[in-house]
Amino acid sequence: MLEISGATAQSTPLNYPKTRKTDQIDDYHGTKVADPYRWLEDDRSAETGAWVKAQNAVTFGYLEQIPYRKQLEKRLEQIINYPRFSAPGRKKEWFYFYKNDGLQNQSVLYRQKGLTGTPEVVIDPNQLSADGTTRLTSFDLSKNGRYAAYALSKAGSDWQEIYVMDMQTLKPLPDKLEWVKFTGAAWKGDGFYYSRYDKPAAGQELSSKNEFMKVYFHRQGTAQTQDELVYEDKAHPLRYFFSQTTEDERFLILNISEGTDGSEVWYKDLQAGDKQFKRLFEGFKYNYSVVDNVGDQLLVYHNNGAPNYKLSRVMPKTGALSDLILEKPEKLDGASVAGDKVFANYLKDATSRIYVYDLNGKLENEVSLPGLGTVSGFDGERDDKFVFYTFTSFTFPATIYRYDLATKKTTLFRAPEVDFKPADYETKQVFFTSKDGTRVPMFLTYRKGLQLDGNNPTMLYGYGGFNVTLTPGFSALLIPFLEQGGIYASVNLRGGSEYGETWHEQGMKLKKQNVFDDCIAAAEYLIAQKYTSPQKLALRGGSNGGLLVGAVINQRPDLFRVAIPQVGVMDMLRFHKFTVGWGWVSDYGSSDNADEFKAIYAYSPIHNIKEGIPYPATMITTADHDDRVVPAHSFKYAATLQEHYKGPNPALIRIETNSGHGASNTKKNIESTADIYAFMLWNMGVKSLK
Repeated sequence: MLEISGATAQSTPLNYPKTRKTDQIDDYHGTKVADPYRWLEDDRSAETGAWVKAQNAVTFGYLEQIPYRKQLEKRLEQIINYPRFSAPGRKKEWFYFYKNDGLQNQSVLYRQKGLTGTPEVVIDPNQLSADGTTRLTSFDLSKNGRYAAYALSKAGSDWQEIYVMDMQTLKPLPDKLEWVKFTGAAWKGDGFYYSRYDKPAAGQELSSKNEFMKVYFHRQGTAQTQDELVYEDKAHPLRYFFSQTTEDERFLILNISEGTDGSEVWYKDLQAGDKQFKRLFEGFKYNYSVVDNVGDQLLVYHNNGAPNYKLSRVMPKTGALSDLILEKPEKLDGASVAGDKVFANYLKDATSRIYVYDLNGKLENEVSLPGLGTVSGFDGERDDKFVFYTFTSFTFPATIYRYDLATKKTTLFRAPEVDFKPADYETKQVFFTSKDGTRVPMFLTYRKGLQLDGNNPTMLYGYGGFNVTLTPGFSALLIPFLEQGGIYASVNLRGGSEYGETWHEQGMKLKKQNVFDDCIAAAEYLIAQKYTSPQKLALRGGSNGGLLVGAVINQRPDLFRVAIPQVGVMDMLRFHKFTVGWGWVSDYGSSDNADEFKAIYAYSPIHNIKEGIPYPATMITTADHDDRVVPAHSFKYAATLQEHYKGPNPALIRIETNSGHGASNTKKNIESTADIYAFMLWNMGVKSLK
């Protein structure tokens, strides 16, 4: 490989497209705030389209000169090319599972009779679009397994269309439901409950605010126009409604939320013929989730009086709660019922522990796991004799196990074969102290034999918000970075849920700065302990994590050589005005509130870019069909950064097409990851790959 200094790419001045400015100024509680790039919010205008094309030309022109970019892409393609399975789920005599042969753009849904039957294709999304960007986003079987409601999404959008399949013939039926978002299908008899919005105005499908969600009942074989309106709330346009039915179809549960935190629960006893919903839990101070029912009682996972969550029984008629599984020092991260057993998933320093209880709350045993990592699964039906679960960690590919309920024994069901040697790598958990004295955990993964000389390329990844927990998980696409001597540092910032609701609240609203302080302390720790240096450290995050990157490099650009803010929330003053952005007010606060505006304005990435700051090499990523964090955030951020930063480091934006909040297919995921790694390593001065 030809050795070319990373400085070569930086020595040629980049000629960024000129971005038109306007004199738009807004008044926030007496503070005048300029918004000169407001026009970029119209992501369907011809002018914005031309700007996107021009920016991509500069970005891809820069990336194409990195000599090992295609080499990285080839290695990423090679290592992800292995069969990947989901854990099976049973319905009657059939077992359903997903499989990706390796390089398929979308995983295929299969089923087979029994565990030894011959698999047959149920839905292959790869056949539904020429570029492989149509995704199967949900698949919900009727209680008797006779029908299935499945949802498809196109080009990465959150919008879905629901169809119905006859499971005897595997043929789609004429049913088609449109303008569906953030919902499943809750079956009752020959129909199902689902949520939808009214059709948005033409041309504004991907940007307009989503308001007045409604719940409908669709009877199989009928047109959507005949669907029965089950619930609406004309007084509260900014609420989500999610319906579910218990396994025995007795109870219809209506979950209501005003954002990403706090819920209210209503119910109908369908067996008793209830015509109206009755409130079970008043919102929106706590989070409630109905797991299932046991006869007249509902099992509820919640944090009312329990910041670390617990499982309770409730009598719907009286609302009386009685504890089934008490709160512990560790967070109860979720609970499921299968085979008349309760499986409780606890987090111990962001790693899984599984305990089995009977339906009366008596602890029976702990499930022995392969090591420290993350567990998912233990889902099933009440007559199941065994269930499946998946275990993974940073260098432990997702492996499926079978747990027998009678013997309490675990056996290996399916293990993948990946083109790398896990024994060559190690993961350790470290703890560091944040600015206010809080002890914060972080996972470090790297090749064994690491030298603590401050010269290791390091990627610091964080999120820190919305109760989201970053637990250990395997990604084949991480391995090529580790193979280059890289360190992957995953930090468990406040704002997440690693240590329950208290941890979450310490990173919300007026306390959001704690999240950035934690991230800064993580970077300082990595540098102080000689894992890396500011010349070899990259900060990466997506969505709320993109906000994290933007805020942190404004505050401490000296700590980082590279910044990768992906699909970030960058305009904190206007995020609530697009699609479902209003739902994030519960975590961020709102510029409509004077006190919250002051806190938000102090860290909003776009509004804190200053002249004279030595910004790291930055590559912003977004996509044209991201209708969750609309691309206007990244567009305006890129324009502002290019306007104010005059140093030698690149300030680029990479805009994907036919993709959304995440990569819409495997090919795009490989390409974007290769570009991110190439950009990172090149700007760290890596001349050639190992």
